[in-house]
Amino acid sequence: MPSEKKISSASDCISFMQAGCELKKVRPNSRIYNRFFTLDTDLQALRWEPSKKDLEKAKLDISAIKEIQLGKNTETFRNNGLADQICEDCAFSILHGENYESLDLVANSADVANIWVSGLRYLVSRRKQPLDFMEGNQNTPRFMWLKKVFEAADIDGNGIMLEDTSVELIKQLNPTLKESKIRLKFKEIQKSKEKLTTRVTEEEFCEAFCELCTRPEVYFLLVQISKNKEYLDANDLMLFLEAEQGVTQITEDMCLDIIRRYELSEEGRQKGFLAIDGFTQYLLSPECDIFDPEQKKVAQDMTQPLSHYYINASHNTYLIEDQFRGPADINGYVRALKMGCRSIELDVNDGSDNEPILCNRNNMTTHLSFRSVIEVINKFAFVASEYPLILCLGNHCSLPQQKVMVQQMKKVFGSKLYTEAPLPSESYLPSPEKLKRMIIVKGKKLPSDPDVLEGEVTDEDEEAEMSRRMSVDYNGEQKQILLCRELSDLVSICKSVQYRDFELSMKSQNYWEICSFSETEASRIANEYPEDFVNYNKKFLSRIYPSAMRIDSSNLNPQDFWNCGCQIVAMNFQTPGPMMDLHTGWFLQNGGCGYVLRPSIMRDEVSYFSANTKGIVPGVSPLVLHIKIISGQNFPKPKGACAKGDVIDPYVCIEIHGIPADCSEQRTKTVQQNSDNPIFDETFEFQVNLPELAVIRFVVLDDDYIGDEFIGQYTIPFECLQPGYRHVPLRSFVGDVMEHVTLFVHIAITNRSGGGKPQKRSLSVRMGKKVREYTMLRNIGLKTIDDIFKIAVHPLREAIDMRENMQNAIVSVKELCGLPPIASLKQCLLTLSSRLITSDNTPSVSLVMKDNFPHLEPLGAIPDVQKKMLAAYDLHILMVQNGC
Repeated sequence: MPSEKKISSASDCISFMQAGCELKKVRPNSRIYNRFFTLDTDLQALRWEPSKKDLEKAKLDISAIKEIQLGKNTETFRNNGLADQICEDCAFSILHGENYESLDLVANSADVANIWVSGLRYLVSRRKQPLDFMEGNQNTPRFMWLKKVFEAADIDGNGIMLEDTSVELIKQLNPTLKESKIRLKFKEIQKSKEKLTTRVTEEEFCEAFCELCTRPEVYFLLVQISKNKEYLDANDLMLFLEAEQGVTQITEDMCLDIIRRYELSEEGRQKGFLAIDGFTQYLLSPECDIFDPEQKKVAQDMTQPLSHYYINASHNTYLIEDQFRGPADINGYVRALKMGCRSIELDVNDGSDNEPILCNRNNMTTHLSFRSVIEVINKFAFVASEYPLILCLGNHCSLPQQKVMVQQMKKVFGSKLYTEAPLPSESYLPSPEKLKRMIIVKGKKLPSDPDVLEGEVTDEDEEAEMSRRMSVDYNGEQKQILLCRELSDLVSICKSVQYRDFELSMKSQNYWEICSFSETEASRIANEYPEDFVNYNKKFLSRIYPSAMRIDSSNLNPQDFWNCGCQIVAMNFQTPGPMMDLHTGWFLQNGGCGYVLRPSIMRDEVSYFSANTKGIVPGVSPLVLHIKIISGQNFPKPKGACAKGDVIDPYVCIEIHGIPADCSEQRTKTVQQNSDNPIFDETFEFQVNLPELAVIRFVVLDDDYIGDEFIGQYTIPFECLQPGYRHVPLRSFVGDVMEHVTLFVHIAITNRSGGGKPQKRSLSVRMGKKVREYTMLRNIGLKTIDDIFKIAVHPLREAIDMRENMQNAIVSVKELCGLPPIASLKQCLLTLSSRLITSDNTPSVSLVMKDNFPHLEPLGAIPDVQKKMLAAYDLHILMVQNGC
């Protein structure tokens, strides 16, 4: 079947508009009408029918159009009772006349809305010469470059080449394209021209390339930011990077350097413009990755106590299959350490010939020598991270073989072994910075009496202990084993002790002692004593290990325990899936060093935080995350899927993980039968109350009536998101990066006043009705301290009022500029400046500095709409002055 023709130029947009389509015309008071809109053949007017008006009145002259806005950003949309049912990305408004009256329309898809917006903007910007441009479409920079590419490959100089040669040439220019798709496109073009030959002309080559390699969503973006040109110059790129991408301190030279590196044509590189193909390459480059490059290196304070960090931890590290029957494998350690794991487990048993071994006691057929394991650990310990590595030693050996373990560790690890005795005068553990390149042994320890050369300690066999506790004969006593002094002395700041209760721990537990909790026990404590668990973890290390009932080595949800401040949540690295995705994504931050600093509210001694917080976190300003899923690229067929052949019907799920108040999930619509470049164009909003603990997971699935199949996913901490237009590199089910498989998204983060859904009521009413939330002070029961802090109530209230007034003033400016809540102040100023220019291209206002603040004063009479905008601007400046 012939494929649908893509929009790849302004002429495509105008041809579509001339053919016409149905749009919904929106009026105030919940009125919406279906109308058929067309563009006149002479490109001078927009018409619609049916209409009660005279035919000559049911039109809008292109010359009267002032602006075209995408989205629901006019008073008509805000006051329409059905606005919430209208998709933001399908709505657009045409502002016309001196008072900027609005014609508000809704397309049946975001793609159609983009076509009308791009086409109308192009016509408005070129009112005097659109026909000339249309006739010279073949002379655009892109076509000139493609002609040169074709001529260079046309060795004979006949202006034609073999189809095989053309296919290979397009694949060189765009490696992501499938050969079958290129050949099909040539067949479509040749059939439309009723050609029998398979030789390709220069014109056919250019047409095929443009249709195959133009992503409409990127084309619409380029036209928007280039002020309706079909390429970007350095100034366009600079504004894009500052206003949309959040890049600071950008210069023209930096933009020219980007153009030189990504523009494909020699002419473009010399003249300093970036056409659609170079712009697409730039957006796909690492420079536009969604992950903040600052977080690809160690970016957090590493001088805090060890207990203030989340630590990347592995459970049953020696396994690469399930714990019930999987064999021990040395590659389990290699994989974990290369992934930045900083806490690994060694379950050591007696072996033959006085050689300790590691093995799965459910599968004794394979085992690893203890020496070979620690040699591998020594080799890979600090490849991915130079911060301390914790060895969780499960000792099940006899005294003689314990001594062999000690000898081997001292010989292999040498000075890397951290054996310094903790100082009783200190209150907290050393920092990761101080413990760089050190190996810390976690295990049982004998009393400090040097005359005691061996003694009994409780067994570290967690699975066996859990089994005993669950048995009917369990009497509360733990199994005892003998421990030698030499092995005890290797344990310094990670002495294993048993948890009793928080009251006892806070009184008598030493800061160098660590408790291990089973998943079941930790879940109970987290539910019953969430505040106490957080406070406990401010000083002491907690290690959580999966339930013994997980015989398939499935993973617990680490977020449940991170919310309580638990530092070492041990994961089964051999088992992929959503929980391991969360863990892997979380530890990508801070350079992937395996240590992530906990939020200050979970570290500070005087702070209060409950893991079960259902709403706003005291002292933390909630943020609104705006995610627009624009499109997907090169989705593979799900593994094992065969019912639908090569066809897939993808959709995208966005999951927010964090404290309970932040957990949420939303999904896009399904795009039918499109794996190459499905267009979603859907926007979602999420309120995030504790951003430092939030994780975002993008999941792409194939919609199937039998059961939705996994295509790819990407998980990223909230703090690592980059704003603007970004590509998300999807990973496979086992976590591998899939080449050329991406999601194209737009990310914006605002405070609550600058975000949220469009309201139905007017701005003044909304501001009057809004109930402000003031920071409350909590009495601690000590009268002297409570009285001191009482005097802070009024200043805090004033500060919140000032902040809210400032944010409301910004909202007013954005709304009067017809911009969405996610717009930046720079975008507001750009829109404001364009509206303050008269028809003869002179400014209608002057810039006057008063008290070092920029004020705008009108130069004569100005329309009412400009007066409103200047009033909103003045109010914003006044709020800034008051704030200073």
